[in-house]
Amino acid sequence: MNFFRGVIGGQAAGPQPSGAETIQKLCDRVASSTLLEDRRDAVRALKSLSKKYRMEVGTQAMDHLINILQTDRSDSEILGYALDTLYNIICNDEEEEQDESEDAVTPIPASGKHKNVSMPDEASQKQSDDLGAQFTDQFVQDPEHVTLLLSLLEEFDFHVRWPGVKLLTALLKNQGVQVQGIILVSPMGVSRLMDLLADSREVIRNDGLLLLQQLTKSNAAIQKIVAFESAFERLLDIITEEGSSDGGIVVEDCLLLLLNLLKNNSSNQNFFKEGSYIQRMKPWFEVGDDNSGWSAQKVTNLHLMLQLVRVMVSPVNSPGATASCQKSMYQCGLLQQLCTILMATGVPADILTETINTVSEVIRGSQVNQDYFASVNAPSNPPRPAIVVLLMSMVNERQPFVLRCAVLYCFQCFLYKNQKGQGEIVATLLPSTIDANSISAGQLLCGGLFSADSLSNWCASVALAHALQDNLTQKEQLLRVQLATSLGKPPVSLLQQCTNILSQGSKVQTRVGLLMLLCTWINNCPIAVTHFLHNQENVPFLTAQISENLGEDERLVQGLCALLLGICIYYNDNSLENYTKEKLKQLIEKRIGKENFVEKLGFITKHELYSRAAQKPQPVFPSPEQMLFDHEFTKLVKELEGVITKAVHKSNEEEKKEEEVKKTLEQHDNIVTQYKDLIREQDAQIQELKEQVSSTSSQNEQMQTTVTQQLSQMQQHKDQYNILKLKLGKENQTQSNSQGDASQVNGLQTEELAQLREEVEELRQQHTLLQKQLEDKDALINTLRSETAEGSAGGSDTEQLKELEALRTQVQSQSAEISQMKTERQELLRRAEASSSDAVSSSDGSVDAAKMAEVESRLAAQTVETERLKEEFKSLSESRAELEQQLASATSTVAILQTEKAKLQTDVQESKKEQDDLLMLLADQDQKIHSLKLKLKDLGETVDDEDDLDARDQTDDDYEEDEDED
Repeated sequence: MNFFRGVIGGQAAGPQPSGAETIQKLCDRVASSTLLEDRRDAVRALKSLSKKYRMEVGTQAMDHLINILQTDRSDSEILGYALDTLYNIICNDEEEEQDESEDAVTPIPASGKHKNVSMPDEASQKQSDDLGAQFTDQFVQDPEHVTLLLSLLEEFDFHVRWPGVKLLTALLKNQGVQVQGIILVSPMGVSRLMDLLADSREVIRNDGLLLLQQLTKSNAAIQKIVAFESAFERLLDIITEEGSSDGGIVVEDCLLLLLNLLKNNSSNQNFFKEGSYIQRMKPWFEVGDDNSGWSAQKVTNLHLMLQLVRVMVSPVNSPGATASCQKSMYQCGLLQQLCTILMATGVPADILTETINTVSEVIRGSQVNQDYFASVNAPSNPPRPAIVVLLMSMVNERQPFVLRCAVLYCFQCFLYKNQKGQGEIVATLLPSTIDANSISAGQLLCGGLFSADSLSNWCASVALAHALQDNLTQKEQLLRVQLATSLGKPPVSLLQQCTNILSQGSKVQTRVGLLMLLCTWINNCPIAVTHFLHNQENVPFLTAQISENLGEDERLVQGLCALLLGICIYYNDNSLENYTKEKLKQLIEKRIGKENFVEKLGFITKHELYSRAAQKPQPVFPSPEQMLFDHEFTKLVKELEGVITKAVHKSNEEEKKEEEVKKTLEQHDNIVTQYKDLIREQDAQIQELKEQVSSTSSQNEQMQTTVTQQLSQMQQHKDQYNILKLKLGKENQTQSNSQGDASQVNGLQTEELAQLREEVEELRQQHTLLQKQLEDKDALINTLRSETAEGSAGGSDTEQLKELEALRTQVQSQSAEISQMKTERQELLRRAEASSSDAVSSSDGSVDAAKMAEVESRLAAQTVETERLKEEFKSLSESRAELEQQLASATSTVAILQTEKAKLQTDVQESKKEQDDLLMLLADQDQKIHSLKLKLKDLGETVDDEDDLDARDQTDDDYEEDEDED
C-alpha cells in the first residue's frame, strides 16, 4: 500500500518515478494482481492519472481496462473506475472538476450538459481531438467492446450506469457512423438505450437524452426504431413535467432530440401526426398576458418548439403529408395559438420573427388556413387585419431586416395557390373599393413601391408580383389601377408609374424589384403586353439599357430588361402596328444584335444570388444589399429563357411557316376534336341503348315470371275445386245413407227441400245466361275470323287467331264445367225428392227424436256448404277471366318488346360500324399530323403538343372575348 500512497497521497522518500513508469506499474498490478482490492486500487489510481497523462494511460491501460469490464462484472465499484478512466481518455471536452473521492457514494446532481470551464487554445484542442479519435478507433475496432458496453448499461447501479452512458456518448461523438452501425445490429441495442429515459435518477435520464441525440444524428433507421420505442410519448411527458417552454435545459435537450427524429424523416412525421402528438404541442405556445422578462432559456425553448412545428409543415416535405399536418394544426387550435403570439405585445423580436415564419409555412398552400389567417385581426382600436399590420412592418425601414424578410415570406405563403386571397389584395387597389378612412394592403404596397427606401421598393414589388402569380384575371384587373401622382396632374396607371420610376435611374435593388414585377405582370397576358407597348417610351428605354456597356452591377438590370423585352415579343398579339413581333425583332437585330441580346439574357441565371434564391421559398439573405431575387421569379426565368431565345432567333419566313403549320394543326385538331365529340356522343347513345335493352330484358323476365306465377295459381284453384267437389259428393252419400235409415222427418225438411229447388232453379237460369254469353262469344269469334280473312294474312293475324281459338277452348271448358255442375245439382235434387217421399210414407211414431235432430243438422250443413261452393265457383270464374286477360296483354307486350329489341340491336351494329369508320379516319389524320410534325422538327422548329395548343387556343379565345367586351 506504500506504493499507492506514493502515487495518490503523500510524498515518498527517494527519487519519484515518472508518469509513464507509474502507469506501467499500475497496469502490471491490474493485470497480475489476484486480489480484487488490489486491482480496484490500481484502477482508481489510473483514473486519477487519466486526465494529466491521457496519452500514457490510453496507450498502456486500455486493453487492461476492457479486460476488467469483461472479468470483474460482479464488482460495481471497479467497473465504475474503469468506465470513468476510459471516458477520460476518449472524451475530447475538458470537463468541470467534480468531487470523485472514494467516500463519495451519493451521485452529484447534473443537468445533463457539461460546461467547459476554460477554453483551450486551438492547437491543444486539435491535439485533444486527435487523441480522442485515435483511442475511439482503438476501442471500436472490435465491435464486441461496444456490445459489452451496452450490456453494462443494464446494470442499475449508479456508479456503473452513469459513466457507461457518458462513455458511449463520447464514442458516438468521435465515431458516430461506426458506433451507430454496431448498435443497430446489436440485439435490443436501441431498446436498452431507450430505457435510460425511464430512469428515476435525473442525471442518468438527462445524460441519456444527450446520448440519444448523438445516436439519432443522420441515421433514419435508428430514428425509426427510437420513434417506435415510444420516444415521442416519453419526450412529450418529460417536456410537460419540466414546465414546457418555461422549463430548463432538459426541455431543450428533449426538443433537440425530437428535431433529430422528425427532420427529413417522413415515416416518423407521419407516425407523429397519426399518434395525435400535434395536439399536444398546443399548450407549449400558451403565453400569458405579461410577456416581459423572458429568460434566455425560454427564448431558446420556444425557438426549438417553433422549429419543430416548421419541420412538420416544411415545403420540402411531400405535399400530401404537409397538407395533412396543416389540417391537424388548424383543427386542434395550434394555428390560432400561433396567431395569438403573432399579435401579442412584448414578445421578443427573434421569437416574433420565428413565429411569423412558422405561421407562414402552416398556411402555405392550405386554403382553409389561409382563409383563417385573412380573418385574424390585431387587438388595436379600431381593429386592423393581421395582414395589414404585418405589411406595415415590412415597408417600415426602421424594423429589423430579418423581421421584414419574415413578413414578406408570410405574405408570399398567404398568396401561394390562393386565387381568392390574390383577388382580395388586388381589390384593395381598385377605385371602387378604396376606403379613404382606413389603411389597406394595396395602399401599403403602393406606398412601399414608391418609397425612398430601396428595400421597401423591392419587398413591395415582390409582394405585388405574388398577388399576380398564375392569375390572369388579376393581371388584367391591376391594369385598371390609377394613381394620383401630384396635385393638378391627371392620374397615371400603376403600370405607367412603375416604368416611370424605372426610367429615373434609381438604385439597383429598386430597379430589379420593379423589373421582376413587370415581368410577372405581363407574362402570359397579351393585354398587359399591349398596355406596356402602348407607351412609346418603354421600348426605346429597354433597348438603350440592353445595348449599353455598363459595369458589373448593371449587368443584372440589363438581363432583366432583356427578359422583359423578350416577353413583349413572345406574348405579343400584333395588335399594335408599330410594335409587332417582327418589328421588335428587327429592332433588336439593328440596335442590340441577337447574340448580344441572348448573352445579356443569360446574365440572370449566372448571377450567384440567383442560385441561392432558387434553393428554397423562404427569402434568407445575410444583408439587405444581397436581397435581389425571389424564389418564384427564378422559376419564371427558367421557364422563359429558352422560349425567348428561340423566338428572337426565328426569321419572318420561319414564323409564317410556323403559323401556317399551327393553323393546319389547329384545323386538324378541330376536326379531331369534332370527331372525338361525335364518338363520345355515339358512345353515350350506345350506352343509353344498352341500358334500355337491359331494362327491357329485365321487364320481360319479370312479366314471364308473373305469368308463370298466375298459371300456377290457376292450377292450385282448380285442384282446390276438385277436392271440394269430391268432399261434397262424399257428404251427399253419407246424408242419403242416414236418411234411408230414418223412418220419419218433421215439416222442417220439406222447407229445406223447397229452398234447394229454388237454388237449382237459380243455377238453371245462370246456365241459360252463360249459354247465351257463349253464343255471343261464338258470334264474335266468327266475326273476327271473317275480318281476318278479308284483311292481309300476316304473322300477327295468325297469332290473333290462335289466341281466339284458345279463348274459345277455354270458354267451352267452362261450359262443360257448368254442365257438370248442373248434372250434379239435378242428382242432388233427385236424391232430396226421394228422401222426402220416403219420409212421407214412413210411420209417424217409430222415429227417435235424436236421429231426427241429427238429420236436420246434416241437412243444414249441406246447405251451407252448397252456398260456399257457389261463391267459390263464382270467384274462381272471375279470377280466371282476369288472368286470361292479363296473359293476353303480357303476350302482346312481349311481342312488342322483342320487336324493339331487334331494332335496337340493329342500331347498335350500325353505330359500331360508323365508329370503326371514324376511328380509321382519325388514324389517317393522326398519321398526317405526325408526318407534318416530323417535317417541322427536320426544319429545326419546335412543335407544341395538343395540350399546349388547347391552352393557347383557350387564352386566345379569352382575349377575343375581352376585346369584344371593350
